[in-house]
Amino acid sequence: MTTSHPAHIAMFSIAAHGHVNPSIEIVRELVARGHRVTYAIPPALAAKVAETGAEPRLWTSTLPSPDDDPAAWGSTLLDNVEPFLDDAIQALPQLAAAYEGDEPDLVLHDITSYPARVLAHRWGVPAVSLSPNLVAWEGYEEEVAEPLWAEPRETERGRAYYARFHAWLEANGIGLHPDPFVGRPGRSLVLIPRALQPNADRVDESVHTFVGACQGDRTAQGDWRRPPGAERVLLVSLGSAFTKQPEFYRACVRAFGDLPGWHVVLQIGRHVDPAELGEVPDNVEVRDWVPQAAILRQADAFVTHAGAGGSQEGLATATPMVCVPQAVDQFGNAEMLRALGVARHLPMEDVTADSLREAVLAVSGDPEVARRLREVGSAMADEGGTRRAADLIEAEIPEGRRRAREGRIG
Repeated sequence: MTTSHPAHIAMFSIAAHGHVNPSIEIVRELVARGHRVTYAIPPALAAKVAETGAEPRLWTSTLPSPDDDPAAWGSTLLDNVEPFLDDAIQALPQLAAAYEGDEPDLVLHDITSYPARVLAHRWGVPAVSLSPNLVAWEGYEEEVAEPLWAEPRETERGRAYYARFHAWLEANGIGLHPDPFVGRPGRSLVLIPRALQPNADRVDESVHTFVGACQGDRTAQGDWRRPPGAERVLLVSLGSAFTKQPEFYRACVRAFGDLPGWHVVLQIGRHVDPAELGEVPDNVEVRDWVPQAAILRQADAFVTHAGAGGSQEGLATATPMVCVPQAVDQFGNAEMLRALGVARHLPMEDVTADSLREAVLAVSGDPEVARRLREVGSAMADEGGTRRAADLIEAEIPEGRRRAREGRIG
């Protein structure tokens, strides 16, 4: 499909696979429809962006890179949020310069890209948030945010964080408090299935539209074939960030090594040396990275950290899951998947070889789990995915700016 009203659409994100991957197929679709898409991204993920046909606009980030040790993010709430504000303040002048004289008709942005909303305000163009995980519902602040922030807000460090954020917004002509600026966009596409959204019945759907998983052809990521003689396949992956877990991987080897009929693909990331696992049986395939979608299409079970991307890939491929969450939204995702009847939630502190084996064998052999996966998958298919997301984005392009652009081009 192509459009007779091409526009310049600018997408903004950070160099994190979990934040870039959900937008990739949407960007590819917008390019295919004839729009000029620029994508502001640090160099680490520029090649992935360029493969969509979009033009990378490079900027330098101060956030930890995808290859850094996860410990670089710290361990407290303020440790986690301060780097995003620091990065936004130093990134804004870079991004403003990168778009000077080539301002877009529409801004798309990941939820972590604070400068994108500031620039959209400065340019007088619409902004659409692409959320790779859950969004706030009516009552979210009272039920979640206020209890979470009660103690940090009372500290000198917490007060300084809010004062700095507020001053930065005011200096850029934005009168919002930092909390709604971050958590309450004017328009949002939610790139997870509605089934993964807590309190979905209390989400304002005049702001947030659930389009579900926006997936496409993943063949460029590589293929994978079930080995001869493998009756069942298990994928174990903690994603791309929180992978420095050698003891967990050793427990997986003990749990599934030499398990009759099972072949195990164990993704350990880049922060663990395979030698740390000790002797690995022949039925365990150890990788630092895997073509996850290709494996899940053939898998009988999935041990996952329950990140938004992995959770919806597990649902899309109807793969029973065992969730071992590591951080942030993963705990909530694990509970949602458990409540849907498609997964077990196994906290990391409860992980042993025996508990892992019991959980995997239980979910992979349960016909009720299989039935629920079919039901959820059917509902996901109705959400529209990539094409619906692109349709909704096109609807946000101001008609006047499109006509003005066509006049300049003509």
